[in-house]
Amino acid sequence: MQTIGFIGLGIMGAPMAGHLLDAGYPVVTSSHRKPPPAELVAKGLRAVASHRVVAQACDIIITMVPDTPQVEDVLFGENGVAAGLSKGKIVIDMSSISPIATKEFASKINALGCDYLDAPVSGGEVGAKAASLTIMVGGEEKAFERAKPVFEKMGKNITLVGPNGVGQTTKVANQIVVALTIEAVAEALVFASKAGADPAKVRQALMGGLAASRILEVHGERMVKRTFQPGFRIELHQKDLNLALEGARALGVALPNTSTTQQLFNSCAANVGGKDDHSGLVKALERMAGYEIGRG
Repeated sequence: MQTIGFIGLGIMGAPMAGHLLDAGYPVVTSSHRKPPPAELVAKGLRAVASHRVVAQACDIIITMVPDTPQVEDVLFGENGVAAGLSKGKIVIDMSSISPIATKEFASKINALGCDYLDAPVSGGEVGAKAASLTIMVGGEEKAFERAKPVFEKMGKNITLVGPNGVGQTTKVANQIVVALTIEAVAEALVFASKAGADPAKVRQALMGGLAASRILEVHGERMVKRTFQPGFRIELHQKDLNLALEGARALGVALPNTSTTQQLFNSCAANVGGKDDHSGLVKALERMAGYEIGRG
């Protein structure tokens, strides 16, 4: 069985690595910045001194960190993954980062005789814990087939969508859909609640019709119950929409509703809500309405 390196054991990464351990994979991480989660150590997670040593010890190295600069540092910084690679290994970045930078990272890893897959995920903390993530993969088919059994321990909908960078492009598209749907659900519930309807019952009714969605189900409930602990933080969704808007500008594409939704996220961040779950976008609309869902 292949040995897996896993760098980035946060809200998403920790349960993902846990599923690999549960499946019997030897998993190695780096502890040079902070100790790994005790529950993963109890399952057999091994910690080593640096990202370089992780790469030396493993056949497949997975990164799951917040943004492009962190991926670059993990891969190419001092004692980074690249310094420990040898031919035939696979580097898989499951973070959500710049498609352009992804192509550059892939080229550098390929030059070392290794394969690179960009494999961002969707499904949030719930999907990570349930091993039901959607995984969007960019890279060579032979590397994808080798990594697929590993992906299958963490997700359900696993698709090779194209060459390096296309996985990240698909994730940016996903984040546009998610953000705009959160905004639509928030508008609907603020409207209905201020009109005097019970927002919980409105949500229940809408779940039986064409408006039904996973966002309405999960994030609509968060809005009604006021449970905004992440989840997926607003500040991370801001990062993803920045990638969308930067890409749109480069391509000459207009994304008007993405831009508006980003301004609502910006409003939340400016009001100390950047670390809220992205369903907390509803607070921006509530401030404009002078009305909080269900409370008057």
